[in-house]
Amino acid sequence: MSGLDKWDKRYWLIFLLLASAGFFIHYSFWHTPAEELQGHDMYYIWLEGKRILAGENPYARVLAGNLRENDKYATYFPIAYLVSALVQKLGFLDYRDWLYFWRPTAFIFHMGIVGLTLRYFQKRRLWLLGTAASLVLLLGRWSIYIIRVHHLEFAAIFFLVFSLVLLKEKPRLALLMFSISLGIKQIAIFLLPLYLIYLWKKRDKYAKNLIIGFLIILSVPLITSLPFIIWDADGFFKSVLFSATRLGDSHISGAPSIDVILFQNYPWLVGLKAKALMLFLMGLAYLSFLTERVGIFAASTITMMAFLYFNSVLFLQYFIWPLSLIPFAMVEDRKGFAD
Repeated sequence: MSGLDKWDKRYWLIFLLLASAGFFIHYSFWHTPAEELQGHDMYYIWLEGKRILAGENPYARVLAGNLRENDKYATYFPIAYLVSALVQKLGFLDYRDWLYFWRPTAFIFHMGIVGLTLRYFQKRRLWLLGTAASLVLLLGRWSIYIIRVHHLEFAAIFFLVFSLVLLKEKPRLALLMFSISLGIKQIAIFLLPLYLIYLWKKRDKYAKNLIIGFLIILSVPLITSLPFIIWDADGFFKSVLFSATRLGDSHISGAPSIDVILFQNYPWLVGLKAKALMLFLMGLAYLSFLTERVGIFAASTITMMAFLYFNSVLFLQYFIWPLSLIPFAMVEDRKGFAD
């Protein structure tokens, strides 16, 4: 039996133990009545799917607003809404039925994140630290929150992490995974410059790599969005870009971002102007990745931390984004036995 086989057997043993604990936690929340979960994002995703089946454009409602105050507009790319419509088309019409579909799906993606984390550390022979990192992502309070309210985060983050892990060995597949992540929930759009920098730094035919890579990243959001762009381009773009123009909002009232504080005295500090500091810090992370010996996980972590700490809007599910990247950034420079 080879050394690699021994490592893999240990990996699967630990992963199965983690999956058992994860299933227990997820299952504990599967009996929450659907009525108690109305008002959360997953309910409105189900509702937008229902509107699509009724022939309504989910992106049109934003045109009746002022692009500042939120009225639960359809701000994601269409994948989640289309999946919701498909599930309802198959006969699962009630919100409760939609949750029956989504709950085990979220569990699978959550365990995918845990499995990728454990494997990344295993390749570097960091079993204890990898197990600890995996448990943090499995049982930490931000993961529990997402399990409880059934947000899209696990699916979007799984494809993002999978993309970053694959980027060196299978770049085009990695770019497709990043495209799927953006199609599910576009929070990771701030990492797009890092991907483009990575492609540009590949000196062999870098222009071709950059163009093809950008098209791959664009593919899933564009293909799924095209019918809605044709249907109502104004409504689609204003709805998707609403997150950049809306007023500050937060699940944590005592921790506003600096622009929300300054807004009290400078009411013109809204929209993109309010995000200037956040974008500046992200720019420093991009520049560091371009000019300094820093890995893409480290640059991605700082970028998502800038989003978490300085974005005008702060919801509890946002915390899981940088947290999912931090373990990888910690050991990124340590060579694995399979490198």
